[in-house]
Amino acid sequence: MSGKGNEKESLDKASTEKKPGYENDKQFLWQSSNGDQVFRFNNSIIVELAPGRSTLSTSWLNGGYKEDLRHIYNHQVLHENDDSHEADSLEGGSIDAYAAIIAERLGLEPSYSTGLMTAANMENVAISTHSFRNLEVTAVVTGGIDINGGRAGDPASYHEEDGQFKMIPGTINIILLIGANVPQYAMLNAVVTATEAKTVAIQELMAPSKYSEGIATGSGTDMIAVVADKTSTNHSKDTGKHSKLGELIGKCVIEATQKALAQQTDLTPLSQCDMLVRLKRFAVDENKYWEVASMLEGEKNELEFIKQLRNLAKNPALVGTTSSVLHIVDEISWGMIPGKPGIMAAFAAMKGIPETLSLDKSPPFSRLLNENDPIIDNWIRVTAWIAKSGMYDAGE
Repeated sequence: MSGKGNEKESLDKASTEKKPGYENDKQFLWQSSNGDQVFRFNNSIIVELAPGRSTLSTSWLNGGYKEDLRHIYNHQVLHENDDSHEADSLEGGSIDAYAAIIAERLGLEPSYSTGLMTAANMENVAISTHSFRNLEVTAVVTGGIDINGGRAGDPASYHEEDGQFKMIPGTINIILLIGANVPQYAMLNAVVTATEAKTVAIQELMAPSKYSEGIATGSGTDMIAVVADKTSTNHSKDTGKHSKLGELIGKCVIEATQKALAQQTDLTPLSQCDMLVRLKRFAVDENKYWEVASMLEGEKNELEFIKQLRNLAKNPALVGTTSSVLHIVDEISWGMIPGKPGIMAAFAAMKGIPETLSLDKSPPFSRLLNENDPIIDNWIRVTAWIAKSGMYDAGE
């Protein structure tokens, strides 16, 4: 009895003793209906868990399934004096040791804490809550995929040997709080549902992979922590998409992920409504456009051409046509459409641009289009010709 008493006393002490700085300076952000609280402190988000919580996380610190954790943190890692992002460059020499150091620095007991890490600014955290009857779900998300957004199956950035690997900046971290008593297997299924929801959020923004021509499905360093309430009388065994709980998980994660990405890197529907932005995943930029445009008839004025190109690129109707053509390119690469019919469909879309933009004159398609060239090259020639001709008036 005395051993258990000492263990409980130690646990209570760990959950209540925090450094004065944390208690004095933490900023309250949110509280769940069952008592979990979210705070911001310096470069971290800290979730103070009420008693009786079970957790499942991908953390290096107390990761996996646990029933004795009191805190979850999401910490911004600042590589101020190191550009290599090697794991052994962190304080403590490894991510495991660094995670424990951060917990202590935050005034938390490492043995009863788990933590996520990211390069995202904690000022840009997004919190979304949805409820149905007596069921409540909250997602606490930070995110940024402008550097290492990737698509599952992309070429790898490194091969891990002997525990050595690179920390690549850019991460979507999700802390999912479920106000129900959820068994281990259903918590794992909640990870699946949340991951799918994260991908939905990214695909709705058409965010590109940085390692292929595909749309990103996440970053290469995403992390997640799921929390369930073992004290709840509401027992939920299904966290999949057909269940109401799965629906709430999906809605929370989609909303919070999109809000976090907007706040961190201005990744929004408005910022994505740009032809040049949509073409980035195919390694097409203004330099590539000028390289093509300089070979076309007309004055060789790069500054004026770039000005016209930028105006043209933001036309919503042209962005819609761009999206259609790029989707044809995607479907050809997936084997969904044969190459020749796909090229013909893309050419038909390009030939419709003059009417779409209300141009007075059509580009010389017979000279610009070549079915032996990739669709993207044909698209660049046609739109470069329109920009260089000066026919498009953004004010119309």
